[in-house]
Amino acid sequence: MKPLYLLPLALFGAALATPLAAQAPARTVIHAGHLLAEPGKPARGASTIVVEGGKILSIADGHQPAEPGATLIDLKDKYVLPGLIDSHVHLTSDAGGIAGQLEEITLSPAAQAFNAEVNGMKTLRAGFTTVRNLGDGDGATLALRDAILAGKVQGPRIVDAGASISGSAGHMDGSLGYRDELRPFFAGAGNTCNGADDCRRAVRLQIGRGADVIKFASTGGVNSRIGAGLGKQMFDDEARAIVETAHLFGKKVAVHAHGADGIRLAIDAGADSIEHGTILDDATIAAWAKSKTYYVPTLSTVNGYKERLAANPDTYEPDVLAKIKWRISITGKSLETLVPRGVRIAFGTDAGVSKHGRNGDEFELMVQHGMTPVEALKAATVNAADLLGLSEQIGTIAPGKSADIIAVASDPVADVRILKKVDFVMARGEVID
Repeated sequence: MKPLYLLPLALFGAALATPLAAQAPARTVIHAGHLLAEPGKPARGASTIVVEGGKILSIADGHQPAEPGATLIDLKDKYVLPGLIDSHVHLTSDAGGIAGQLEEITLSPAAQAFNAEVNGMKTLRAGFTTVRNLGDGDGATLALRDAILAGKVQGPRIVDAGASISGSAGHMDGSLGYRDELRPFFAGAGNTCNGADDCRRAVRLQIGRGADVIKFASTGGVNSRIGAGLGKQMFDDEARAIVETAHLFGKKVAVHAHGADGIRLAIDAGADSIEHGTILDDATIAAWAKSKTYYVPTLSTVNGYKERLAANPDTYEPDVLAKIKWRISITGKSLETLVPRGVRIAFGTDAGVSKHGRNGDEFELMVQHGMTPVEALKAATVNAADLLGLSEQIGTIAPGKSADIIAVASDPVADVRILKKVDFVMARGEVID
């Protein structure tokens, strides 16, 4: 055969193209003992899942033989189910209290990005193949999201909110708690707004940065370094302007809200989800039950608070500590009230307040406060995928969907606590170490 450089141009192209064309995408065959393909529906027995090109190619009953060249994964003694979804995380840190405040002024955006990558891997190894990151002022998780999509690093699929929005002196005002001369520096993210027009600007800023979803605070927050309470802290026209602008651009809206007045404000404005939703009254419950707004309970925050206080009673400043003690005492009561009313529930932990990688602890708390294991599992798969607008890609195991697959040792419907220990994780067709 002549050297390639002596071949005619057409033959040269064919010589290069033929070997590449002959390379079929690598296939992976998974033998599952039990398959919870769609949580909320009965499990299938022994099943074979074929994965190719990062997607699920087919599902068949029984353990079908793997074709030559395919990789076989033996999960015959496992319960196999879709990758889990955490609808509320903060990947850049899980430091809290004064230590968290110190991180904000000592860690560079680059250092926060490394933190986010490490925390993302903790989350992924825990079986959560998709997360919604609800707040990062420096853009570290936006960059991590893109790096994961490009295949540069491993990590969960990230739906990112950029910097969270609030009114000045509201929960997302980064200047709270600092000396007056330092406050302009910490308020420089452009995420606070005053008046409807300014709130539209704040939303457009985050969309311009590449945010997938918009988050804003309609009420005060437990961790806010200001003694302004947990009630409504935004005017009706400001909230409507945020939601309308986000929806104009096709972005969903998550709302941090504790007080009933702020929850009702967000529901009336058309928010897609309420995060925390701690205080309820009859009118708010009735409005929520009639709406399509999801509730993301974030019960795991109490674990983070309790663990930090056990290690150091002085972790939090007095104004914050009083709110934390209240939050611990009331956590779970809203879920107990809203589940019987038919409010849609999506799984979310607020990891960052609680520890990353311990996201599965939320399942046990959800069951303790009124949900069945099936409902809790559905909240972390089918419902969360719907909330994120990703039902065509994730949330169930079905042909054509992303190959986000996990396995546990026993039936999570019988005991949801098994989801605290995930034995196998595949994200977008790649087996995670």
